[in-house]
Parts: sequence; C-alpha cells; structure tokens
Amino acid sequence: MEPVTLRTARLELSAPRVDDVDAIYAACQDPDIQRYTRVPSPYAREDAEKFIDAVAEQWAGELHRTWVIRDGATLVGTIGFYRLDGQGNGEIGYWIAPDQRGGGRLREAANAVIDWAFSSDGAGLTRIEWRAVVGNEPSARVARALGFRFEGTLRQALVSAKHRDDGWIAGLLKTDERMPQPWPVLHA
Repeated sequence: MEPVTLRTARLELSAPRVDDVDAIYAACQDPDIQRYTRVPSPYAREDAEKFIDAVAEQWAGELHRTWVIRDGATLVGTIGFYRLDGQGNGEIGYWIAPDQRGGGRLREAANAVIDWAFSSDGAGLTRIEWRAVVGNEPSARVARALGFRFEGTLRQALVSAKHRDDGWIAGLLKTDERMPQPWPVLHA
C-alpha cells in the first residue's frame, strides 16, 4: 500500500521524510519518550534514519501504518497503528515532541487516524487497542478523551529493550460513542 496522507484543519499526517531525521532525533532525546515508548535508549541519529526506512517498508506490508504529525513545517510527533492482524484489530501508539505538547494537536491527529482506521477505505478495523506503561497518565488522558474504554492492567506485559512493565489496556470499537468514559486509574 502506498502511504496515505491525512489532513485536519491544522495538521498534515504523512509518512516521514529524510528531512525529518533531525526533528525525530531531537524529540526522541526526551526521557519520557524513551521510557514510555519502544524507541531505542539511548536514541542516536542513526535510529531516526532507520525509523524512516522502516516506516517505508511497513507501508509496503500489512502490519503497521505510521505517520508523522506536522503543524505547518513543524514536526509535532508520530502516530500509528501496530499489530494490524487482518481480522479487524490494531493497536494505536503515539508520541509528541516535548516542546509541542498541549494545544490538542495529538487528539486532533488521533481522531483523523481513528476515522481512517475504522473506514472501509482505510484499515477497516472493528477494534483499536491502546496500551501504555502503568503511570503514563498523559497518554491515558488522550486515550480517555478519544473515547477508549479502560479494560484493565496487564501484568509485566509491556516489554522493551530495558524494561518489562505492567501496562494499562483500553479499547475502542467502531460502534462506540467516542466520548470520554470513566477511567479508574486517572484522578481528576
């Protein structure tokens, strides 16, 4: 499949380009991105180059779809679907550069990719799963705002090169109303 470009009122979501290497490298120096995502730690410039190549290969395959989020010429972050299983299920993941957080752009981008994922012209998903390391409340707040339903804690289920962590899990069905729901792990 050729990479799909999505647009919102403010944002463009597209495949990463070679000229994104420096912005991706800079963003991935953030300790929270390194702690709460599966990016290599430490993160080298070569890792950003490999990421761009990997995304191109992933679009050619069936399992992953990844976009960079741009606000004008500024790279805001990345968002994508992973573990697309061919049976209508996939997992959403995202990160936002530290200096780009706030302003609702992640929620705006996520709504666009969720719309695409649930459409028959997109991935045709029925269920989207969200997972995060226990304690990653910023990510959980976004998922909650998107209408994901909290489903529980997976013990020692999230594995990275340096950690094995408990993880929160939530789900969103194509038929769900996309309104915030109560999450017992989030406080006010």
